[in-house]
Amino acid sequence: MTAEYTIYFAGELFDHKHLLGNALLASHIERLSDGRYRCVLPQDLEQTGARAVDIRNQDLIGVATCDLALFNFDGPDLDSGTVVEFVYAKLLDIPAVILRTDFRGGGDQDTDGDTWNLMASFYPRTRNVTLNAMAWYQKARQESTTAEDAGARYCARIAGTVINAFDEVRMEPPQLGAAPDGVEHLYRWALHFPGNGLAERIAGAGSLEDTVHRLVSEKLSKGLLGQPPSDVE
Repeated sequence: MTAEYTIYFAGELFDHKHLLGNALLASHIERLSDGRYRCVLPQDLEQTGARAVDIRNQDLIGVATCDLALFNFDGPDLDSGTVVEFVYAKLLDIPAVILRTDFRGGGDQDTDGDTWNLMASFYPRTRNVTLNAMAWYQKARQESTTAEDAGARYCARIAGTVINAFDEVRMEPPQLGAAPDGVEHLYRWALHFPGNGLAERIAGAGSLEDTVHRLVSEKLSKGLLGQPPSDVE
């Protein structure tokens, strides 16, 4: 039986275009991967009445507990919250895919570099998917009779590209190696250093040590923190 991998779906979620775009792409990723990938969308977890620190803790826990992560790097300036989540994921050696559909250039790299700030580039176990949203949309529209059909084609094509990137990146050897004790120490520290109740929240009624042991064990069993998976069983 093929393993299921959870994907933390990071990106802007401040207007209807963000919210619907995230939800539709996540749905297509899940369907086209035959359930191999399941997306966790922060927008489905956010509570509009929650304190800011509670939302932050909830999102960082989402990053830490998911197997993989997708980061939407659109806009002339990257969303700052998404960048924080990206760096947190890289600290935890989580395989990641960066998706940029914005055709505008930006950043401070040379002409062959990424179109965003260089400090968010060059990390291991990361794949970049960069495409021209307008060109892909127009192609889908020309092939469709309705906007709904065009939207489905558009999302499916992006989802297929993202799925291929995840299939590749999760096979890369972990940076942390396979020593459980050292990995657990890092995860305990990563859940402690943000402070303000994050460690207590993830532990719940149990202990942080038991929570981290369970989390690391699950990732080791999928080859995400040990040897690369042979894809399956």
